[in-house]
Amino acid sequence: MLKFEELGIQAGIINGLQALNFASPTPVQEEVIPIMLENQSDMICLAQTGTGKTASFGIPLIQLTDTRTAKTQALVLCPTRELCVQVARDIASYARYVPSFKILAVYGGASIEQQIRILRQGAHLIVATPGRLHDLIRRKEVDISAIRSVILDEADEMLQMGFKDELNLILAQTPARKKTYLFSATMPEAVSTIARNYMTAPLEITVGEKNAGTDTVQHIYFAIQAKDRYSALKRIVDHHPEIYSIIFCRTRQETKDVAEKLMQDGYGADALHAELSQGQRDQVMGRFRSRSLQLLVATDVAARGLDVNDLTHVINYNLPDDAASYTHRSGRTGRAGKNGVSIALIQSREIHRIKEIERRLNRKFTQGKIPTGEEICRKKLVSLVDSIRQLEPDHRQIAPVLPELVKALADLDREELISRFIALQFNSVLEYYRKAPDLNIINERGLKSEKNSRAEKPSSSHKFTKFYLNVGKKDGIFPQHLIGEINDLAGLPRIRLGKIEIMKNTVLFEADSRFTPQVLDVFQHLVINGKTVSIKVVDDAGNKTRTEKPAWKKRNEPVQRNKKPYGRRVAAASR
Repeated sequence: MLKFEELGIQAGIINGLQALNFASPTPVQEEVIPIMLENQSDMICLAQTGTGKTASFGIPLIQLTDTRTAKTQALVLCPTRELCVQVARDIASYARYVPSFKILAVYGGASIEQQIRILRQGAHLIVATPGRLHDLIRRKEVDISAIRSVILDEADEMLQMGFKDELNLILAQTPARKKTYLFSATMPEAVSTIARNYMTAPLEITVGEKNAGTDTVQHIYFAIQAKDRYSALKRIVDHHPEIYSIIFCRTRQETKDVAEKLMQDGYGADALHAELSQGQRDQVMGRFRSRSLQLLVATDVAARGLDVNDLTHVINYNLPDDAASYTHRSGRTGRAGKNGVSIALIQSREIHRIKEIERRLNRKFTQGKIPTGEEICRKKLVSLVDSIRQLEPDHRQIAPVLPELVKALADLDREELISRFIALQFNSVLEYYRKAPDLNIINERGLKSEKNSRAEKPSSSHKFTKFYLNVGKKDGIFPQHLIGEINDLAGLPRIRLGKIEIMKNTVLFEADSRFTPQVLDVFQHLVINGKTVSIKVVDDAGNKTRTEKPAWKKRNEPVQRNKKPYGRRVAAASR
């Protein structure tokens, strides 16, 4: 196994690494450190979070610094305050035994006056968020004219957060002769543009596979109905008593709602969203890092740049809008060689999105089964028993009251005592799950199970209307998509479906006639893969009749949607 000494690293830095129990370099460090120490070319490094990127660029930056001058010689740009602070702390720890090396973190949400005072004293390396650094440049309080190296850490995140203009302005202030090193988990076009504009013939290093997930993360999806999403989340958490997880939601309001429900149900949880002040945010993160909180509910924006170790799970309460965001989410677990699990809660119509993520990450998902109430209770009891067996009681404190307790419980035999203890600990859990329904809706092939058949046969007690759609298999229409559109967007109890026929270019399906207006409304103005969907009613003679406006809607009233369909809807103004 390669040692850090073999990479040409100086003794002072080696001592700092040994103090941190860093025995040998990770693959990304083996690749990056020699290139940066040679200081001969720009570089693009594509690697997942948690692979040791900070040390890979931090170690060479320390070694290349001339501490005889107070000038700023290196700059690291990070997307968020949390990452900025973490990177600065880590690099400072590597330089613990390097005399006179000075590093400063500058970021928003902290006193700019204090940061200016420290800057005036000199800093060899500045770790900064783009917004705060741009502000300091504008005030002429920072001098980066002698910069030799610029690191763009998590460049894709910075661009997603809207820092493109600040990055351009900052990079324009740096010397042309500097070396630029870009680190990113994914390589979207915006990152490629930065590389083209500000880098010269960069080397490209990919650790693992480009835009791929890590080997240490297991990917699981659970298919559920939308109304069961929170119940499914509770069961997953209950089935993993030692879970330590970030739960990702789409919106700020959903984040608050889910966190509030979890707290009301007795879980150690809290929310992280943009409405929190910096002080509140720091307090929540402090509790989560110390594990006073077991679950952190967050939006993608609020969680960007978070560096939390040892997460057991990442839970996608909703899938993100793109595969790159899923890569960032899932990369927060399974770090530093440890195993992790990334879970996605999906509706049946979203299975095609799982397939898309599989292609992008080159990783296969496993379909999970939402545990039953009985399975959860058994798992929690086993966990409790394990905790009891591992507990080392303080006999000196218990000794004075032990005889009295033994006497009080003497008439209970062993089994009765255990039963009562379990009842005391788990009565509420056992009662909650006593008649808990099965929340699973599809089998491994992505189709409705026998129990919840995808298409019910018409019965004499129901009258069905036949509908025609101008889209089919070539447009990506499958039974689960059709059922998902009708039952997830209609805002009604489950609508009974009859026969479903999906051809290459068209679909014929039957639905409960009582809900004909709502079914028509679901598919009107829907666009799938760029094709506007047309829906018509088919009469007994096979004639198709187009209905432009559902009778239950007022004319020109926009149709409001609470959930995002797998297609997209044209704006109300264009209708």
